[in-house]
Amino acid sequence: MNNIFDKIIERQNTASFKWGFNKVVFGTDDILPMWIADMDFEPPKEVTTEMQKRLEHGIYGYTYVPSSTSKAIKNWLFKRHDWEINQSWIAYSSGVVPTISTAIQAFTEPGDYVMLQTPIYTPFMEMIEKNNRKILNSQLKLVNNRYEMDFDDFEKKLQSGVKLFLLCSPHNPGGRVWTKEELVKIGDLCLEYNCLILSDEIHSDLVFKPNHHLPIASLNEKYLDITLTCVAPSKTFNIAGLQASACIIANKDVKNKFTEAQRAQGFHTLNTFGVIGMEAAYLYGESWLEELLAYLKRSITIAKDYIEKNIPAIKVIEPEATYLLWLDCRNLKLSDEELNKALIEKGKLGLQVGSLFGKGGEGFIRMNIGCSHEVLLDGLERLKHALS
Repeated sequence: MNNIFDKIIERQNTASFKWGFNKVVFGTDDILPMWIADMDFEPPKEVTTEMQKRLEHGIYGYTYVPSSTSKAIKNWLFKRHDWEINQSWIAYSSGVVPTISTAIQAFTEPGDYVMLQTPIYTPFMEMIEKNNRKILNSQLKLVNNRYEMDFDDFEKKLQSGVKLFLLCSPHNPGGRVWTKEELVKIGDLCLEYNCLILSDEIHSDLVFKPNHHLPIASLNEKYLDITLTCVAPSKTFNIAGLQASACIIANKDVKNKFTEAQRAQGFHTLNTFGVIGMEAAYLYGESWLEELLAYLKRSITIAKDYIEKNIPAIKVIEPEATYLLWLDCRNLKLSDEELNKALIEKGKLGLQVGSLFGKGGEGFIRMNIGCSHEVLLDGLERLKHALS
């Protein structure tokens, strides 16, 4: 019996950034794109059905986010992550990246430092720099093929008076699910040095057992008071194009300052279909998600076994979460420019080189395996050819 995720869907001519922008990103159209974090799977049918119902209504005037949506988010966070929130804590945004930018504008001034931990999701760095702030980096350490935080360095950086720390939890690109002990250390240090935490938890639903995601704000009332938690159905259910996310902010003063910054940008509410899609995903998507996680777990095994057998110079940083593989290519002794050239020109494969993710990413590549196993094997063959 075919798995629903084995289905290959033609995405050309749909204004897909992943599939239709190869010429701009890689300089050629003759590329298999496995770079941007966008899966090739259809979302749960209930999501499409609910949007179709709204489409057929025929009028798409100004809308607001109803309480049923915040209730769906509240119930999802409790069921999946054992976190009881108040619906009044929820602020909405078109995406996590705009939320990061808004938080930087709301809680820091031009020239201030904003702290992060590289290698990291590229927009973290971009939003700091584009808002005329400075990056303060507490680089992660790769220990036994697994990323760890350097808490001595973390505390030293906090001592500089940094006001905002951007946490990626689970981690992108390294796939780490931070433990309770690690999150408690972060929370305690940020409390001690009066630093707000913005926790990007967009991959929190894509965690593989026995790992378990813990929202940092759920661990302590004091952490809750200093944390903005970003969640969204976009990565989980492959509906990023609907541009709908939520930010959980319990501290009223912090929330007011955040929403005031949003108003200054002209943000008012989510788009109609973003609201419908978000609510439907959280209401009806759980069984679909469980099937997806099983499929992705198998994808990781396929990729890991293939690389170990055919490209042993590469080490797979096995992800505890996400559908992104972080591949250590440093044994190849190639620069990122040489790696990228081989991937594009020889392998006809579009990946992201590690230097894009900041210091410590050099010599790595990130590969999106959120695709059918047939496409995954094609990509792995191209990777082998590129680096042979």
